[in-house]
Amino acid sequence: MSHHTDARGGPSPLPYRWTILGVATFTQAAACFFVQGIGAMAVPLQNALDLSTTQLGLLLSASQLVPLVGLLVAGELLDRYGERWVVGIGAGVVAAGLLAGSLARGYASLLVVLLVVGAGYSAIQPGGSKSVAAWFEPSRLGFAMGVRQAGLPLGGAVAVAVLPVVAAASGWRVAVLVGGLVALAGAVAFTVLYRRPPGAVAERAEAPVAATAPAPVAGAPVPPPLMDRLRLLREPAMAKALLSGTAMVSVHSGIGVLGALYLHDVTGLGAGAAGAVLVAAQLAGMLGRIGLAAWSDRSRAGRYRPVLASMVAAAAALVALATPLGGHPLAAALLLAWLGFFGIGWYGPWVAHLAEAAPPGRTGFALGLVMAVNQVAVILAPPALGLLRDTTGGYSAAWSALAAAAAGTVAVTARGGKRRGPKTSGPGRPHLGPGADDTAADASPVDASPVGATTPRSAV
Repeated sequence: MSHHTDARGGPSPLPYRWTILGVATFTQAAACFFVQGIGAMAVPLQNALDLSTTQLGLLLSASQLVPLVGLLVAGELLDRYGERWVVGIGAGVVAAGLLAGSLARGYASLLVVLLVVGAGYSAIQPGGSKSVAAWFEPSRLGFAMGVRQAGLPLGGAVAVAVLPVVAAASGWRVAVLVGGLVALAGAVAFTVLYRRPPGAVAERAEAPVAATAPAPVAGAPVPPPLMDRLRLLREPAMAKALLSGTAMVSVHSGIGVLGALYLHDVTGLGAGAAGAVLVAAQLAGMLGRIGLAAWSDRSRAGRYRPVLASMVAAAAALVALATPLGGHPLAAALLLAWLGFFGIGWYGPWVAHLAEAAPPGRTGFALGLVMAVNQVAVILAPPALGLLRDTTGGYSAAWSALAAAAAGTVAVTARGGKRRGPKTSGPGRPHLGPGADDTAADASPVDASPVGATTPRSAV
């Protein structure tokens, strides 16, 4: 991760970074506002459109389909054109889709609208993360990334509280209109207020120098550019991020898909009380994203340690929910709040770890690539968990499966970590922040940027 310096060679004073953090957080919350509230609008939507549970589930998955490819495209665009217009246009697409959706006549039209929303949202997640990573030094990156990532549960909590009321009072189309106006406010705010950090132009000018790697030997096979870039997934830090992200987005999906049903069917809570528990879980997730990411700034064991701790804590809570203890209303509410803190909060230190581990000049693509692979779990986990619940007639199997996935990921990814030593950075060598293993710095004197090149660090 690059750093910005003033003329004296010291850290640049960047007071505007807090404005950047605020607008990135607001845009994240605004862009995901409507999608995060669809589940809470289940009853009004089912009544108005005569939907089955399967059709309602497809609405939840529709906005997640396009990001499978869209995240990769957005990551490439971010590295080429910067964050301001890519994120601003992406949020604008979300707003335009929802504003048009307020005129939708039925289920099929709404399904298409959510596909468009997913296309626009593809730019928000990696773009907002890249914008924050560009402005904050490693000692504060975790906290800043956690605050920014808290935008999703914050937007979800507000949406769960507001959209069902609007839909019940004025109809679901008005709720879609409100979602579009909120997304439009996020798009305008980011486009107007975002600026590149000092030194960004100079850093971009340095990139071609790093590309002066020795020419390949005549006749040697040249890997395709895409396959060359996909080698990122073989890097230890990226592999850890991929495995842990897949496990924990499944846990997050479990909270959203099964949480309210579990509270109603097993503990006997009414719809209002169950909704209040889920709002509390979202708020706990917001606090978790900030608190766990702040911990990662100070963790001598690296940014990945809070992610490991989150997986252990989530697995323990899921096991407890699968036992008779989870049938008590108070115990279930506390366990879901605990799951919210760790099962949603893990994302703050995780994305900071991912941003720091990315090769210089490829942060956007690295974020988009890993998030795109994780998107497969985002799409498949909800119907898989629902099917598991339907076939077994209960929730224990689903909770146990999620716990096993989290615990297994801990066992696989906890090995090989080292306490981080002194951090070094310089031209041509990415700063190995607390999210990167020390072994990555010591194993080879060859820089890994651009991916697949073999440029000696001393030559850059």
